[in-house]
Amino acid sequence: MDNDDLSRATWQKSSYSNGSGGDCVEVAMTPKVVGVRDTKDRNGGTLTFDPDQWRSFLRSLDSTS
Repeated sequence: MDNDDLSRATWQKSSYSNGSGGDCVEVAMTPKVVGVRDTKDRNGGTLTFDPDQWRSFLRSLDSTS
């Protein structure tokens, strides 16, 4: 798999996902890119971030709690 190819990446669902249609996202990581997509519309598009951007985003969430 190419490092920035998400087509064969392993996607992980949010721990907030549930079986009753809850809002949820999936995240896939490769060495060069992090992909985020809507679990209910997997073909609707994917946001991509470089790993440094993703870590910065996660740190910003941790600092708000």
